[in-house]
Amino acid sequence: MYEHTETVLATLRKTPGFETVASDRCSITRLGGLTNLVHLVETPTARVIVRIPGEGTDEYIDRSIEITNANAAWRAGISAEVLWADANSGEMVTRAIENIETMTPALFKSRSGSPERAGKALAKLHNSGEAFEFRFELFAMIDEYLKVLATKDVDLPEGYHVVVKAAEPIKEALNANPARLAPCHCDPLCENFLDDGEAMWIVDWEYSGMNDPLWDVGDLSVEANMDESQEAELLRGYFGREPTAEEKGRVVIYKAMCDLLWTLWGLIQHTDNNPAEDFWAYATTRFDRCKALMNSDDFPGHVAAVKLG
Repeated sequence: MYEHTETVLATLRKTPGFETVASDRCSITRLGGLTNLVHLVETPTARVIVRIPGEGTDEYIDRSIEITNANAAWRAGISAEVLWADANSGEMVTRAIENIETMTPALFKSRSGSPERAGKALAKLHNSGEAFEFRFELFAMIDEYLKVLATKDVDLPEGYHVVVKAAEPIKEALNANPARLAPCHCDPLCENFLDDGEAMWIVDWEYSGMNDPLWDVGDLSVEANMDESQEAELLRGYFGREPTAEEKGRVVIYKAMCDLLWTLWGLIQHTDNNPAEDFWAYATTRFDRCKALMNSDDFPGHVAAVKLG
């Protein structure tokens, strides 16, 4: 028997309609997930996803907000239906989306049209009219993660505070020309995008909130390791046209800033001894990529374009 079978089924049995599900009448498949235990459970009547929260995630994730936003994303037509969730435990059961491929950076390169479909999915979310709880504030979150790390035994990558200081002009540019806030995923890992060949679906709303919508676009470009051609396709799918200099500038800025933020997130996983991957390498790789982009010749021009509006 799979080692987590009873834990998964105990969660599933809390869901209306699944109270008597038996281990010998279903199959359980472990799916990906950097911080949580995520499983596909196939019963005689349904296919569902059972999510068990990872240890320590309650330090930085508000599960009540996640549930509210996940339901709003379902209403927007781009995510899975939530069948049951518990804000205290963080357990969640959603309906499985059929006939999909879980995306990876490699699949974004090999599946024709996938960057465009991802852009359209993000635009559908951002223009849905739904309102998410929580305001995703980049620099406030950096400060919060630094506070969490201050309670743990870990060193920041060399020069981190210098780069945060160097990001002050970016903060000024964004404040000078505030974006229209929209419901955003805020953590668009490739694996959170599910492709059926016609449309993309988006899952996992742990970090979601109202945000500048181009954060999602820039962050996805980074997570998928998109080249210029793929990023251009993503942007055309998103806008239905070529982006303006300001729009392109925001995307580039957020490509740097998402690496700055997720560096700290990676360090928290490292200090929590998360075994999913080498999070020290994850954090330092992201930090080095952030520095390289901020030091590139054209980066100041993108910041200026955003400030000008």
